[in-house]
Amino acid sequence: MSYILGIDGGGSKTICILMDDTRQVLGRGEAGASNYQSIGIEASLKSIEYAIHMAVNEARKITNVINIEAICLGLAGVGRTGDIEVVKNLVKELQTSKLLLVNWDLQPANIVIYNDALIALVGGVGHPVGIVVAAGTGSIVFGRNHQGETKRVGGWGYILGDEGSAYKIAVTGMQAALKAYDGRDISTSLIDAFIEHLGLNSIEDLIEVIYRRGWGVKQIAALAPIVDLAAASGDEVANKIIDDAVQELVKATSTVIDAIFSLGSVVEVVTTGSIWRGRCKIHERFTVSITKKFPYVKVIFPRYEPAYGAGLLALQRLAL
Repeated sequence: MSYILGIDGGGSKTICILMDDTRQVLGRGEAGASNYQSIGIEASLKSIEYAIHMAVNEARKITNVINIEAICLGLAGVGRTGDIEVVKNLVKELQTSKLLLVNWDLQPANIVIYNDALIALVGGVGHPVGIVVAAGTGSIVFGRNHQGETKRVGGWGYILGDEGSAYKIAVTGMQAALKAYDGRDISTSLIDAFIEHLGLNSIEDLIEVIYRRGWGVKQIAALAPIVDLAAASGDEVANKIIDDAVQELVKATSTVIDAIFSLGSVVEVVTTGSIWRGRCKIHERFTVSITKKFPYVKVIFPRYEPAYGAGLLALQRLAL
């Protein structure tokens, strides 16, 4: 029996699954962030090591002999040649770990390193062909066709991009509330919604919250549900914000389709991230808009998690 590890490493958590060559998941582990660009290599190594450790411990309930023959790491912020070399060295460190009581039988070709968008795609659709529209704190659209050609749109971060993300929705919502308060735009329930949610005396107190408290991207993005709820309640301004976000994601998805898929091809588009779980039917809005333009597109929710996608990619490499 061959065993592989699939790892999904992001800016907030790390997931590891231990899978056999029949695609059965024997163990799953979770740890903290592992984006070495933001937390450093040592902290990243510890998170990945602990996630593997937890997965191995769970797998030992089923089998005592675990030979790891392939590993796929899908990590946020990994894309350049230099990044891949850093992660390869990290894997070497893992193989000398005293915490991980496994047998390593890793050929260099069976150490697979990708960005997190690809493993989200493979986990989402269950195979490496299709499109993933990831819209959470940030946003990115990534596709891969049958020929192995890929296309990425977005993923430029909260200053340069991330259209359709929770962060952009939240910021646009606060801007709309302040414009309405000034009298520069039509009235909106977002004023009272932000006041109530944040415990403000006045919408003017947003200045203190956003600037003086030094709120980061994730804290601001967490305000997106306020806009979502206002839109679900029929607020015109909030609905315009949501519609604009949808159209940005439709435009990005259309760009990927046009770039790497032939006309009439059946394409699965998997949607991942926090914004799709809102109450204002953003998933339905996106589905209606993209299928109107591309009738052969099928929009789905993820079939499996990204770590499982990493596992499938490791198995694929092992089979070569």
